[in-house]
Formats: sequence, C-alpha cells, structure tokens
Amino acid sequence: MTGGGPGAGEEREPSNGRPSAMPPPVPSTVPPGPAAGSAFTPPEGIPVITLPPGDARWQDRMRTFVRLSVTERPGPEVAMAGPEGGHTVSVPRVLDLTLRIGELLLAGGEGAEDVEAAMLGVGYAYGLARVEPNVTFTLLGISHQPSLTDPPLTMTRTVRRRGTDYTRLAAVYRLVDDITAGEVTLEDAYRRLADIRRNRHPYGSWLLTGAAGLLAGAASLLVGGNLIIFLAAGLAAMLGDRLAWLLAGRGIPEFYQFAGAAMPAAAMGVLVDRAHWIPGAAGVQSSAVITGGLFALLPGRALVAAVQDGLTGFYITASARLLEVIYLVVGIVIGVTLILYAGVKLGADLNPDQAIRAYDHPWVQLVAAMVLTLAFAVLLQCERTVLLLATLNGGVAWTVFGVLHQQAGGNQVAATAAAAGLVGLFGQLMARYRYVSVLPYVTAAIGPLLPGSATYFGLLAFTQNHASQGFTQLTRAAALALALAIGVNLGNEIARLALPTPGPATPRRAAKRTRGF
Repeated sequence: MTGGGPGAGEEREPSNGRPSAMPPPVPSTVPPGPAAGSAFTPPEGIPVITLPPGDARWQDRMRTFVRLSVTERPGPEVAMAGPEGGHTVSVPRVLDLTLRIGELLLAGGEGAEDVEAAMLGVGYAYGLARVEPNVTFTLLGISHQPSLTDPPLTMTRTVRRRGTDYTRLAAVYRLVDDITAGEVTLEDAYRRLADIRRNRHPYGSWLLTGAAGLLAGAASLLVGGNLIIFLAAGLAAMLGDRLAWLLAGRGIPEFYQFAGAAMPAAAMGVLVDRAHWIPGAAGVQSSAVITGGLFALLPGRALVAAVQDGLTGFYITASARLLEVIYLVVGIVIGVTLILYAGVKLGADLNPDQAIRAYDHPWVQLVAAMVLTLAFAVLLQCERTVLLLATLNGGVAWTVFGVLHQQAGGNQVAATAAAAGLVGLFGQLMARYRYVSVLPYVTAAIGPLLPGSATYFGLLAFTQNHASQGFTQLTRAAALALALAIGVNLGNEIARLALPTPGPATPRRAAKRTRGF
C-alpha cells in the first residue's frame, strides 16, 4: 500500500472507527516468484496474504478467505487463549453461534458463498483460526481443528424452515458486522440473535395480501390492462394469497400452495373472457389478468440465488435451489393449466397467438413497474428505509429494458440481461454504502422483468394441444429467466471489480474450482 498509511509498529484502525477482529497488514516476507501466476505452488512458496481490516467490509474480507484454501488463509490476531493455553471462550458455543447465524442467512435466501463468508467472519472474530464451514441447501456444517495433531470438532445444523424476511436478514448482517468488529461478546451475540429470532415481521398478513394484489394489478398494467383488469388481477391475486396462507397454516407443502395460489388468477381470466358485458373484457384483457397473477407467483428470488450459487462454484446448493424452482414452477403450471383447460372446454376464447399490447405512453408503464417493485419489496418484508431505494432501482431496470427493447427494437433477452445487470450493479453499490445484504435492493427490482407473459402463453398453447408453440414460449421464458439471473450476478461482480478488494491482485488468488481442472 502507498500513501499516508500507518507507520511501522502502528495498528491501523478501520474506516468506520471501530476496532477490528482481523489482523493488521503485515509485509510479505516471501516475494512472489516467476511462477506466481501458475496454478501450482511455486518452489519459493506462496506469499503471506494480508487483509487490511479498514480497507474493506467483512463481506469482502471473508469472501477472499472463502476463495482460498485453508493452508493459505492468515490466522486471526485475536488472542483467545487463557493462562494455560486454553481458549477463553467455549469452542462448541462459538461453533453453535456460527451455525445459528448461518442458518438464518441461508433460510433468508442468502447465497452459499455469503453464508460461508459470514460463518468464517464469526469464527475468526472469536479466535478460531482453523475453521472450515460447509454450506449446502438444507445442511450447515462447521469444523474446527486446534492444531494438526488435535482431532477436529465438527458440528452440523439442518435448515428446516425457510422464510422471506429481509428485515431479519438485515438484523443478522448488523450482528455479524458488530461481531467481526470486536464489539460483541459471545453472550451478547447470543442475546441479540435470540432477539432477532423473536422479532415479529414488520408487515401483517393482510397487508401482504394487499401487496400481492397491488403487484398483480401493476403487472397487468405493464402488459396492457385497463382499470377493470387492474382490479380483477388484484382481486384474483389476493384470493390466491389467502388460499396459500390457508394451505400453509395446515402444513401443506409449498408445491400445492403455489398450485392453489395460481388457480384464482386463471379462473378470473376465464371469467373476464366469458363476461362480455364488462367493458373492455375481451381476449387480450383476460391474458393480462392471468399474466398479472403469474408475476406475483414466479420464484424469481430462488432462481437468482440458484444461478449465483452455480456461478460461484457451489454446485450442490445450486442444483438443490434449481430443483426447488422447478418444483414451484411445475406447481404453478398445474394450477393454471387445470383452470385454462376447463375454461377452454367451457368455450373461453383464449388465443395464444394474440399478442399482449402495451400502452403508448411509457410513463404509465414506468409508474406501474415502480408500483410493482414497491409491492414486491413489501412482500419480501424489506425494511421501510429500503423501500424507496428498491423502488427506484426497479424503475431504472424497467427504463433500460423499455429503451433497449420497446424503443430501440433490441432483442428481449439481451435487454433483460442488460437491465438486470444494472439492477445488480446499483444494488451492490447501495448495499456497500449501507453495509447490508444486497438482496433487498435487487430481488424486488427484478420483479417487472419476470417472464410472466411468455409463461402464460406457453401454458395456454399446451392446453390447446399446440405442443410445439408451447415449447417455444416456455423456452423463451426460461431464456428470459436465465438472462435475468445471470445479469444480476454479473452486475454484482462488476461492482466488486470496480471497488477495492483486500489481498494481492495476483492470478494465484483465483479459487481452485474456477481454474478449469
């Protein structure tokens, strides 16, 4: 490092003014040799990696650790040894706390790499150097070996319940931030974690039901609906949400919850198509009702997490998340298809060749996209201070998509990927500024870009025995969803490239699982 850094023998304080549990920078005594960029260990050894605690937040420091092997990780400076060499804190309690924090993060939808980074940060903050976390979709494990001659202590914890509460996720991030800064004792950390678990959701169930209706209504406006269709789509989504709450209260699996929640939207679309006396209730308008309901159900959050885990090398967790997405989508498909099939038999004129129209005034779509993002953020239980920024991020995403696809006539998949990339970039920058998770700023903002219309037309084609057209539409929906997820992840990585990263910038620092062998 150059510039006005600390002198010799001085300990650098972190930028936020708090003491850090990570070691201060120490000059490397082994210069990198000519084979530093090789995938193999050079003859002169590997330079000691130093992570200045004041230059990066704990997510970046620990993510660097995750992408290194255990033998290359520097040990923590915190001396947690007693007069006879024993630890002053209980190692099993530290490991248990680490597992409980990782459980909340993983259950809240955080990526496997970020969960491992948080677990490493907690372990290192309490002086456990040789800590190795292991994260899969339903099982968390952590192992600590005091020395090469001592047997390791391994603990595991199963993630049985999952829920979406980004307010709780933000509280866990603040707890990990304080732990890694050395401000929280082990007992205080347990107390704060218990408070986080006991905290009630910021929004009640009926407010969430209203948000689901608002989301579906705004989505129907995006695809050409009018006020009548806005109300019909909103009512159908609210009925579906209450039905899902009823099934969840009885312990019914999520597969059936999604299937049941998808039925009212399809039934409302068929009803609007058959009720010709309603002004404007014809063909395309019924499509807008069903499409709006699909926007409220498509598991975009789980898809983004699955792609993120796959791109960062956690293939088991990524496969499990992707399988979850497939099951949920199949549930939606079954629920919608059953109602559409019954509607076609009853004479409903649902035409898959009829394109969904858009408003001539882009401002109407922009407002609808921002309202959709706001409702999505409420459904995700985001903090009230996050709602405005997430809504603005969704507006930016729709503006970019509209300019590239609707105005310039560009490819829809490419426009979706570009808009999602900006969502990930801005979300990462806002999360860095506030030292919180990136999920609240990104997940809701991608709501307007979800492939609701392509999914609906694919399902409708199958109900009318047009298999080739149905496969084409569903393949298009899958391509849009994949572009959305990859774009978000790419935006996150671009933000990390543009901002300072701890550790030396040499090719040797790449993770082994990304070297191609």
